[in-house]
Amino acid sequence: MTSYALTLIGNAESAPLEPIHIEQVFQCLDLPAETDWLAEREACDLFIDSRLSTEAITRKARDVLAGSSIDAVCTLNQGRRKKLLISDMDSTVIDQECIDELADAIGLGLQIREITASVIRGDISFSEALRKRLGLMKGMDKKILENVYEQRISLKTGARTLVQTMRHHGAYCILVSGGFTYFTSRIAARLGFHDHQGNELIFHHGKLTGEVQNPILGSSAKLKTLITLCDEKSLTPSDVLAVGDGANDIKMIQAAGLGVAFHDTGSLRKQSNACIDYGDLTALLYIQGFRKSEFVLT
Repeated sequence: MTSYALTLIGNAESAPLEPIHIEQVFQCLDLPAETDWLAEREACDLFIDSRLSTEAITRKARDVLAGSSIDAVCTLNQGRRKKLLISDMDSTVIDQECIDELADAIGLGLQIREITASVIRGDISFSEALRKRLGLMKGMDKKILENVYEQRISLKTGARTLVQTMRHHGAYCILVSGGFTYFTSRIAARLGFHDHQGNELIFHHGKLTGEVQNPILGSSAKLKTLITLCDEKSLTPSDVLAVGDGANDIKMIQAAGLGVAFHDTGSLRKQSNACIDYGDLTALLYIQGFRKSEFVLT
């Protein structure tokens, strides 16, 4: 028998978690469990001893809760709180894909978004897609990046609370993106990440050359960062929480002890051991066993 924590997460206002949901899961699993409410009408842990896998328990819970807009994630009860957070940026901690916003600003939105969608689905490699998109944007004025950042970029709900809470409780937090350092540096500072990584655009006389400095930071680089940080900080992959939304995040998600597909409907969710479909980024705190009273709200 293995000890698990099955975390159910709703939204206190739009999709509250009620005792009836807990009862439905109890009946579905047909297992004794202890409950611990992490936040009233929002999140609850069910502690279970079972021979089933985390995947099987999660699947049963999600099936019985279908249509309720409530997330269910099962994890091992031991080692739930992670010591390293490695996060994607675009469509993960911000609402946008920065490169798509840049393209919109110069009238190339449709062409660029088609390429972005293909790489998120995993149809083409990230490096190939990046080169294609930058080639189309050759000659873009550097000032457009500033305008896009100030006028078009917004933070995901719960992003700062996630980073600040994990940091407060001793985790190292890094933003690792296939996007551009112009944006990662600013977003990392706003959210409180310890460090950031991204791709460096090349400009000549204030105009984009259509190229990026090598090596291109893609899925392999994200995985390498995870491994390197584990070595530097004497951690193991089981100590890592990795979160992302697309195919470019698969390798780091697979390697992490807790790999979360956040609002992803494509290839990533098949490779992750946790999916958040409805909740905001504070859901990642609940599935580590944090109570709402422990959140750092800023």
